[in-house]
Amino acid sequence: MQDFILPDIGEGIVECEVVKWLVTQGQNIIEDQPVVEVMTDKALVEIPAKYSGVVTTLYYAEGDIAKVHSPLFAMQVTDENSAPQQDTSSVKEVETTATNLSNTGTTVTSKLTHTDTDKKNTGKALASPAVRRLARELEIDLSQIVGSGDKGRVLKDDLTVSASPKLEPVVITPKITGGKRVQPIRGIQAAMAKHMMHSVFTVPHFSVSEEIEMDKLIDARSQLKASFEKEGVKLSFMPFFIKAMSLALEQFPIINSQINSDCSEVTYFDDHNIGLAVDSKIGLVVPNIKGVQNLSLLEVAKKSNELVDLAREGRLSSADLKGGTISISNIGVLGGTVATPVINAPESAIVALGKIQRLPRFDENDTVKAVNIMHVSWSGDHRIIDGATMVRFNNLWKSYLENPITMLAMTR
Repeated sequence: MQDFILPDIGEGIVECEVVKWLVTQGQNIIEDQPVVEVMTDKALVEIPAKYSGVVTTLYYAEGDIAKVHSPLFAMQVTDENSAPQQDTSSVKEVETTATNLSNTGTTVTSKLTHTDTDKKNTGKALASPAVRRLARELEIDLSQIVGSGDKGRVLKDDLTVSASPKLEPVVITPKITGGKRVQPIRGIQAAMAKHMMHSVFTVPHFSVSEEIEMDKLIDARSQLKASFEKEGVKLSFMPFFIKAMSLALEQFPIINSQINSDCSEVTYFDDHNIGLAVDSKIGLVVPNIKGVQNLSLLEVAKKSNELVDLAREGRLSSADLKGGTISISNIGVLGGTVATPVINAPESAIVALGKIQRLPRFDENDTVKAVNIMHVSWSGDHRIIDGATMVRFNNLWKSYLENPITMLAMTR
């Protein structure tokens, strides 16, 4: 018998939430097989088995908070060259213990019978983390629900109906007291709350706003879109904003710097690690593209698409989230026009992009014409960046976007 100790899974991580067990008690597993998905305050992490053997005890229920360096599960370790083979014709009784997450903290034990070859009948309900969270809030045992989704997956709608006729009906009793519901802040959401509070109260912010005429950039994207698609890359406006920012940072390195805690030193970074704020299923995350100054527009577009996809799937690595030097928040994709973004400390600047609007503007002959306009809003760390510097930096960045041919000519 051996306990699996939850290892260090990231710098500064001391605990994590058990999101989904990928094995059950009594299950035979092999070395490096994924055992559990846990959520830290930075990302969703898959924990593999160190040895081959049989899982005997799961020390935490889904939704529990596990501490680093504490036992996560126990297993009967076997020699990897002589791991016992399961008898596919036998029927076993597996005893599973699940922790009831109500205020009573009681433990419920149930007997589940299944054949080893029936993978669907392992005593483990198929459900997404969101459905599992809702089930815990409603105090519903998912193992007693017959799922209507693919391969028996339990959907949210299934939580409002009774269980299979062979089982006793499920009584749904929401936790409602005076019309209020209290839910702990965990994982990415908790990290964002603490980080933003730290940024607001420790970094003196100032803001600069400007309008960018998008017509020439719209034309440039239209001309390049087909060639990018041949490379299997979807081209949005974001790679242009990222590459233009990198080119402008070369002339204004102070925007790509960070100040230390006692305001005695400024560190300038050669690499432009530009972060993208993504509204993912696990909360707001800001992965960053490393070394943008050395990447082509095509490479930036490819990496941007990869990071956004990983973020929305909750599969970002800790490396994707570390080392950012400046950030972009695109509120325009959600319909926002103007914002005052909060700096992603210890970075020194962030910009929020608004939606593109077709608006009337005067040309050089005082004739009214329709122009595609995007409102952008910068926030800077006033300890090391002054307003004039930020305006000049923004003007250079804006010039590349409004005349993209100049940006492409300078791109390495």
